[in-house]
Amino acid sequence: MSSNKITGDGVVTGVGKVNGRTVFVFSQDFTVFGGSLSQTFAQKVCKIMDRAIQAGAPVIGLNDSGGARIQEGVDSLAGYANIFQRNVLASGVVPQISLVMGPCAGGAVYSPALTDFVFMVRNTSHLFVTGPDVVKAVTNESVTQEELGGASVHTRKSGVAHGAFDNDVEALARTRELLSYLPQSNREPVDTRYTADPIDRADVALDTIVPADSHRAYDIKDVVRRIVDDGRMFEIMEDFARNIVVGFARLGGQSVGIVGNQPLVSSGVLDIDASVKAARFVRFCDAFNIPLVTFVDVPGFLPGTQQEHNGIIREGAKLLYAYAEATVPKIAITTRKAYGGAQCVMSSKQLRGDVNFAWPTAELAVMGAKGAVEILWRNDPEGRVRAEAEYTRLFANPLPAAQRGYLDDIIQPSETRMRIIEELEILKTKKLVNPPKKHDNMPL
Repeated sequence: MSSNKITGDGVVTGVGKVNGRTVFVFSQDFTVFGGSLSQTFAQKVCKIMDRAIQAGAPVIGLNDSGGARIQEGVDSLAGYANIFQRNVLASGVVPQISLVMGPCAGGAVYSPALTDFVFMVRNTSHLFVTGPDVVKAVTNESVTQEELGGASVHTRKSGVAHGAFDNDVEALARTRELLSYLPQSNREPVDTRYTADPIDRADVALDTIVPADSHRAYDIKDVVRRIVDDGRMFEIMEDFARNIVVGFARLGGQSVGIVGNQPLVSSGVLDIDASVKAARFVRFCDAFNIPLVTFVDVPGFLPGTQQEHNGIIREGAKLLYAYAEATVPKIAITTRKAYGGAQCVMSSKQLRGDVNFAWPTAELAVMGAKGAVEILWRNDPEGRVRAEAEYTRLFANPLPAAQRGYLDDIIQPSETRMRIIEELEILKTKKLVNPPKKHDNMPL
């Protein structure tokens, strides 16, 4: 092996600037030993990650590797473990972004999996623990690299990747854009940037955007775009669990994390995938001092044996836990439905929500009118129609919740942007500390 030694050993590391901000980078080089990881390779990556943690700056990894360098035996495995340790130590301290720009197989996959964001390139990048040949030998299943671990698999089915792009250049450009929403580290606040978008801009279209018929859908992304600065949002995991929307935007120039139930997909119901997706995002925002703005329109948790058998209780509790432990500013706007336990989960006042607004179209209740009367009037079919109308009159509005202090105000939808920005300004000095603990024990 010594006669084949190549300077650099298959990875390039360094420090540079992105829009004037320091970032640390390592880039695997597939042209050198297939980008395989050696002891020296791992030492270089660990050194750059250590520097990133000490300096308090993001670390970006460009992954294009065939896995461990077999010739080095256990030294290469130890190298992986050393990198994984740095990923864990950096978690919640500095943002970590992984770009998978080629093959990433075997032990190499776990470093991206431990980072905050994973981006892939369509048709050229692949992530899998065992390749098609091993799968064929062990399970007799024939599968291509793309079918096993391509970008579409990990953005739509597994949820491992947070986004996919058409080429390397687009992936790099979008990574630069993502960095603009993030602080350098957990020790720094998010940047507030100048915006020409007026703080008091009122969009009257919001006053009629929610259909009068509560069974009709609308696009929560359209709502968000009409409220945030310049109508721009950097969406995360756009193709996975589409019944909930998460991403970054700015309000009054300040970076915020957006969470919103999506009525266009399964009525915005919370299922296992949506709960895990949103919980992960909420925890990231809390770790890096990014305020949370939540748009609530949720009919409940998805019922059924499949969800129950796959652990909806445990997985749904993750989102509840994430909101409950978060100490960043939390503002919630109920646009329409907020039913049952799902209402509690979505940044409710009882989970230390700082400000909870509702639109006049909001319905905060244990359940919808139809379901309620079928239970309460199960022995009186003739009285159900009358009872449903009465239930709707009493509960299909935000007044009962506001009267009990569960809402801070009922606002006109067109005023939402101004009201959120006002509250964000007030909450800039918020200080909330959780009880001392070694670490939490969320339901994993």
